[in-house]
Amino acid sequence: MRSSELVLAFWDQVWNAHDAEAVDRFVPADFVITNSGRDIVGRTAFKVWIRAFLAELPDLRLLPVDTFESADGSRVTSRFLITGTNQGYLHTAAIGAPIQFTGTAVWEVRDGKLLHNWVERSAAVEVPA
Repeated sequence: MRSSELVLAFWDQVWNAHDAEAVDRFVPADFVITNSGRDIVGRTAFKVWIRAFLAELPDLRLLPVDTFESADGSRVTSRFLITGTNQGYLHTAAIGAPIQFTGTAVWEVRDGKLLHNWVERSAAVEVPA
């Protein structure tokens, strides 16, 4: 499986399936995600973070917009769009309004595993009714 296909499978099987346990298939125990400058270290901590994120956006959908892979497959970059219903996203009021935001993720990949993920997101905006 190409590295870009691995990332797309991760988006689908973890985020879109709302299955934090699926992380085990994709990342090693010492996985690191750097989210807006903050490191979350270890697969177990990452799964806790995913569950908390999904609690804030319980109907989250992640749509990959563009995905690019380096020639040697060691890096993948993906732009994405997330939509969902705000149930306290980033400690905001849980008003139940639909929101969306975009983001960019850069992945380090080796031997069929996602080793490190750097993520930056835009500000969430309410979606007009």
